[in-house]
Amino acid sequence: MAAREPPRHGHGATRLSCPTPATTTTTTSNLCSFLNRAVSAWLVCAVLSLFLFNLLWFYPVDAPWNVVISGEGKRPSMAMAGGGGEEARCDYSEGRWVAAPGRARRYNGTACNVKESERCVGNGRPDTGYLDWRWQPASCELPAFDVAAFVGAARGKHVAFVGDSMARNQAESLVCLLATAFPYTLVYRDPHPRERKFWRWAFPAHNVTVSVYWAPFLARSTGKTDDYRKPRNDVYLGALAERWSADADTMDVVVISQGHWFWIPTVYHDAATGEVVGMHNVTGLKNTGDIGLFAPYRRTLRMALERLVGSGAGNRTRARTVVVATFSPSHFEKAWDDPTTCARTRPYDDGEKEVGADERELRSIAMEEVAAAAARRGAAAGGGESRVEVLDVTKLATMRPDGHPGVYMHRDPFARGVPKRLQVDCLHFCLPGPVDTFNEILLQLLISKRR
Repeated sequence: MAAREPPRHGHGATRLSCPTPATTTTTTSNLCSFLNRAVSAWLVCAVLSLFLFNLLWFYPVDAPWNVVISGEGKRPSMAMAGGGGEEARCDYSEGRWVAAPGRARRYNGTACNVKESERCVGNGRPDTGYLDWRWQPASCELPAFDVAAFVGAARGKHVAFVGDSMARNQAESLVCLLATAFPYTLVYRDPHPRERKFWRWAFPAHNVTVSVYWAPFLARSTGKTDDYRKPRNDVYLGALAERWSADADTMDVVVISQGHWFWIPTVYHDAATGEVVGMHNVTGLKNTGDIGLFAPYRRTLRMALERLVGSGAGNRTRARTVVVATFSPSHFEKAWDDPTTCARTRPYDDGEKEVGADERELRSIAMEEVAAAAARRGAAAGGGESRVEVLDVTKLATMRPDGHPGVYMHRDPFARGVPKRLQVDCLHFCLPGPVDTFNEILLQLLISKRR
């Protein structure tokens, strides 16, 4: 969608001409003078209108003026760069969900490559009111996702989602949003279609590639991350997961999402020596203290940021944007196999649900590490062209208990009555659903000017 050309007046109007000198009188001379001035003024206005149209249409995104197109048929809004080259930007972290019929009904989840368990409507979920809400920031507006604006910002780039299944959930949302306007090719998927550890899509018309890399600890890990039947994980601090770190130099936009796996029983090792340095939620190991989840979360995130925007980034010449998503909590109100858990059908009202203490701490760590990475990058020689941002979704996700698949991670779960026990998904979001808002914010981060 592009800015519309300003209306031009005078098309089809009668051409005005002045009398010849032989027939000119004082009155007609004055009239001619007036008409000449009017035509001149009209021409000046037309030239200015044409100039403004070209400014809106052709001015590059990286210029001090950014044209932000809402995607809802509205005229473009313009944000002027402030002092020091930074735009005043919206704070999307605080706000509330407001009714907006049809806002999230933008694509058919069964028509794009999303995980079957997140195709809520296709699986028979009868209530669809969870699709009729939009996030309203406290101090500004969040435009609906604009496909043209996104491919404009990502043209010729590799957009990679790295981390746990929430990274995959957001990646699939992005693919579905883009597919509403542009055809894509599934370049690669895991041999077993139910596995979602590494998938890649390409939008050839705009040379945009979207990939998802399974790395729930960002660091190298074995055990449960490879086979969920295993009792625990072994994570090797000091070594990043091989697949995504090997491809890191090809990534132009990187979205990092992690956190949920740090609660699972895990033993942490020094990657260089293999020595056990700590554990969490593991019993039976002697001479090993429980180091909790926050320290490993910080350590692995710092490692990843060092690889992407620190000295580990090597001699990359192209600009890179690294976006760290804050923790998106689950809404298990009962046991994970209780069919009545996370059965809410509307968002929490503002103030009805507070962000939990652990979730606040994980959010704070993410923000601290992003700030530290940005400072290190800025202090480096030249500062480079890469930037690091926070995609702060913790509160908006906390307030959406209605947006999960729940029992509708299964096809027609009540076709044979109400089961006593059934696996329920109160973590990931339906597609379409609230996770599309993550990508609305991601788009605004990509087109913003702050470095």
